[in-house]
Amino acid sequence: MTGPIERVVIAGGGSAGWMSAAALAHTLRGTNIAIDLVESDKIGTVGVGEATIPPIRIFNQMLGIDETEFVRATQGTFKLGIEFVGWGNREGRYFHPFGRHGDDFGPVPFHQQWLAARAAGEDSPLAAYSLATVAARQGRFAPPLMHAGRATVWSTFSHAYHFDASLYASFLRQRAEAQGVRRHEGQIADVRRDSQSGHVREIVLRDGRRLKGDLFLDCTGFRALLIGKVLQTPFEDWSHWLPCDRALAVPTNSTSPPVPYTRSTARRAGWQWRIPLQHRVGNGLVWCSAFLDEDAAREELSANLDAPMLAEPRLLRFTTGRRTDAWASNVVAIGLASGFLEPLESTSLHLVQTAITRLLSWFPGKDFNPLVRAEYNRLTAREWEAVRDLLIFHYTAARRTDTPFWQHCRTISLPDALANRIDLYRSSGRIMDRDGDVFGRDSWLAVMAGQGIDPLDRDRLADAVPAAERLKVLAAMREVIHTTAASMPSHAETLRGAFRSNGAAEPSS
Repeated sequence: MTGPIERVVIAGGGSAGWMSAAALAHTLRGTNIAIDLVESDKIGTVGVGEATIPPIRIFNQMLGIDETEFVRATQGTFKLGIEFVGWGNREGRYFHPFGRHGDDFGPVPFHQQWLAARAAGEDSPLAAYSLATVAARQGRFAPPLMHAGRATVWSTFSHAYHFDASLYASFLRQRAEAQGVRRHEGQIADVRRDSQSGHVREIVLRDGRRLKGDLFLDCTGFRALLIGKVLQTPFEDWSHWLPCDRALAVPTNSTSPPVPYTRSTARRAGWQWRIPLQHRVGNGLVWCSAFLDEDAAREELSANLDAPMLAEPRLLRFTTGRRTDAWASNVVAIGLASGFLEPLESTSLHLVQTAITRLLSWFPGKDFNPLVRAEYNRLTAREWEAVRDLLIFHYTAARRTDTPFWQHCRTISLPDALANRIDLYRSSGRIMDRDGDVFGRDSWLAVMAGQGIDPLDRDRLADAVPAAERLKVLAAMREVIHTTAASMPSHAETLRGAFRSNGAAEPSS
């Protein structure tokens, strides 16, 4: 069948569903494409993806969302990166910042000058050259755009958010419905397909209502009702690389001003997250059930919380991996329906966002050109594999052997692309930049240095800069970063200022 899409049906709500609805409604306005979303209040959402990475700002800006309005509506806080505790070794900690380290000078990237200085005995840590890291550790934050043009150092970092995912879904729902999206309350009882093409043609609700569509988005979470149950799209299991398969999530009271970063702490069979919001703190334990039973996991989580729990921990069971095709027939899976990667690098909502924007870039007609679908799936696979590899690296590069789980992680065989990336850095200090990478050079540099990988050699072109000049430039960078971070307001002050400027009630601290 040829011609333009006339009806889009979104199966499922939550963050994935309402991000899809809001983006499609905003982008497709004026096309007369009808958008329907079906969800049931009786079906809960996972709702643990409360930490994000900087591209979420691009998504919000695409929808015309004001940052202050968004932070206020979602009880959000700002985020400059992720602190990893106990990953390099049991006591150590390092920071994965949103932004670059230093400025390039001479004929090589900045970090090669840093490596050259280290080889000559200069021992300043990589973190000293990251404004995001220094500011985060001091509990300070100011948006870069507030200081545009004031000094070049303000352009060296970015930021993301922590927020309540359910509030974000509600916020987007209001915007989507205002732009014509029709929400249908109800549970899906049946899915009917065209006898000739195999395309999904309509969703039947339990009360008999029918929703016909041309394009269907599967936002049904782990159930993967359309892409998995109906279309039987295979699932590619990655648990041999990423063995964790359980999570407990629980909110606690906020007992201190929120810090501008997420914390990930390695535990005996996995890791624990801490995500500070305005009104509470999100906590959770991700672990491998082969090495720790559920009761012991609950005890470990409870023993490592900063404040009393506000609810009983919620258990999630998962298998890490993805659908071999995120787009099959006339169904595109968004979010958990397309697969799952644990939120170690806060990519859950990012993968929702990129799936939506990629779909808009490759939006089909009723003929569902298989070449368009194939390219969408190729780009999706590349992105998921890029995130997967960084997660695998965290586990396999950890210098821990104190529990059976961490001993097992040392034996995991690496994907070839990841092994090559590590070997290149270890041998020469060079970092690969590959098409489709979610995390760039500075992210890989922060994690590799943080996990304790020391290159055996470096790029000798760094020696084109005289040693004395190199040390002078590096010292000046450290001083500018230190001074700039010290000039920033505290994170709590920035949040209070944002609320005052809108006449809203200020967040508690």
